[in-house]
Amino acid sequence: MELAWYALLGLFFATYLVLGGYDYGVGLLLARGATPGARRAALNAVGPFFLGNEVWLVAAVGILFGAFPTLEGELLSGLYPAVLGALAGVVLVTAGVQLRSRPRGGTARAFWDRVVVAGSVLAALGWGALLGGLLQGVPPAGDGHPAGVGHLFTPFVAAAALALLALVAVHGATFLTLRLPVADVPSVARLARGLMPAALTAVATATALGLLSDRVRAAVARPAVAVLLPLALVATLLMARAALRRGRAGLAFAATSVALALPVPLVGAALWPRVLVSTVDPAAAPQLTDAAVLTVADAAASGPTLALLGWLALPLVPALLGFQAMCWWVFRGRTDGRAPVYW
Repeated sequence: MELAWYALLGLFFATYLVLGGYDYGVGLLLARGATPGARRAALNAVGPFFLGNEVWLVAAVGILFGAFPTLEGELLSGLYPAVLGALAGVVLVTAGVQLRSRPRGGTARAFWDRVVVAGSVLAALGWGALLGGLLQGVPPAGDGHPAGVGHLFTPFVAAAALALLALVAVHGATFLTLRLPVADVPSVARLARGLMPAALTAVATATALGLLSDRVRAAVARPAVAVLLPLALVATLLMARAALRRGRAGLAFAATSVALALPVPLVGAALWPRVLVSTVDPAAAPQLTDAAVLTVADAAASGPTLALLGWLALPLVPALLGFQAMCWWVFRGRTDGRAPVYW
């Protein structure tokens, strides 16, 4: 039962990263000096989806609170700056996209564009730091619970955050090749291909720093998984770049979607059966040992609680999937006058 809920939590969060990722990717691209018309077209492309995409985050948080209350407490205690930054970014993006069209002046709209860009950066960096912090482990205090924030300011966590930021930017540009009018696709496809080297470099850097980190090596229970999944991520990015070069936007978007989803199973599978590892600082203790380990079974709620949540999830999950499918079907196609737009 715990494994099923843990897999569902990972599935929901990975889906959120894929769907919310192109929201934030498009938001990042507003900073590239495009004309007001181009920025409006980009927001029209993502507008019908961004609120529905955030529902997956709400669902993932609901599973975390209900099925893994112990993990929720430890996670917020040890990694709260990353969580707070990511959630602040989500709020800023939502507010910026919703409020941008209300003022008529160009200055006010430019301000809200900057809000969307800042929120997109915060969200991407925050979720990347969260995943990197989980894979690195957190230092315990005297009572065994995670404490402090200094452990988030390490080269590996910074590299993981930047890698997710680069993946989000590539994903957003690839999404626009599916939605913008055909005349705008070549320039956006060139942008997406141009961002690929940065994403590949960021992923390779994060992987190398993880292999060199004593903390990461101590926290990871399955080193083979921790190496194979980044290699798969690099392969999907190369596949996306080749697909963009051949003009196959759908295949490229599928590849970048897989690339953005892979960090979640990477963390889950590499740590399994543990979910949060508290390690001492290697600078303070050369012989690195686990100070505290929270397993999936320990973090889960009781059996009756999980069973009750299961009955509640049975109607909600199909409804969520149905809503997402309906949204994609209604707003399918390009924003060239043939497909409806949000505004």
